[in-house]
Amino acid sequence: MQKKDNALVSVIVNCHNGEQYLEECIKSVINQSYENWELIFWDNCSSDNSKLVLEKFSDKRIKYFRSNKFLNLYNARNLAIEKSKGEYIGFLDTDDFWEKDKINIQVKFFNKHKDYEIVFSNYYLIKEKQKVRTIKHKLILPSGKITQNLLNFYSIGILTTLVRRNIFKIYKFNKDYNIIGDFDLFITLSQKFKIGSIQEPLASYRVHSSNYSSQNLETHIKELKSWININDQRLRQKGYNVNQQKFFLLKLKIKSFFNIK
Repeated sequence: MQKKDNALVSVIVNCHNGEQYLEECIKSVINQSYENWELIFWDNCSSDNSKLVLEKFSDKRIKYFRSNKFLNLYNARNLAIEKSKGEYIGFLDTDDFWEKDKINIQVKFFNKHKDYEIVFSNYYLIKEKQKVRTIKHKLILPSGKITQNLLNFYSIGILTTLVRRNIFKIYKFNKDYNIIGDFDLFITLSQKFKIGSIQEPLASYRVHSSNYSSQNLETHIKELKSWININDQRLRQKGYNVNQQKFFLLKLKIKSFFNIK
């Protein structure tokens, strides 16, 4: 039986025409100080050189899968998870990358905190054509039963998360969403499980003009409005205050208008 302190970690990388930054993304996994990982690379019908970039790496821990047709991101993530075997699962987009100790720090967290099912961290923002990294969250990140914290100010970057595999035996990403599927899932999970946080930035999110979320702010707003309509009453019945989420919508509109990143 595998030791818990060396459990297999599955890294899910979903790719659709992600060649521009892909090499740095893959290197950040290969260079992890924690060595017992597998990289599940889900090629979502890329038409660029993404596969050629991936083939530069001969590491046997990298496993390539190609979709037969283009899929919604969250459908693709669900299918990639099904191909994985790790006790823990993390997510990394092709234009982002991890600090070398990310997995090691988070696995140690799980070994110490047996009653937590998810852990996330702070992360860096890298703006296009700028070399300076800025820390995303200046305030202390919440830990424990944090649903209300997330409704007040959503602070989970999916690129920073590590999730126990057993979660995905029950819960999946809602493939009806194109933008907010991770938000929807982690709000749901926060009502069921304790979520831990690490204040140290363990990943970098690259902000650039071709970010999927940047190109689809109107869809983002539309999906959040729909999510609130569906979940507002149910959450209130459980004692949660979702008023702050409406402010989040307003902030998103402002960001869209002024093109704030």
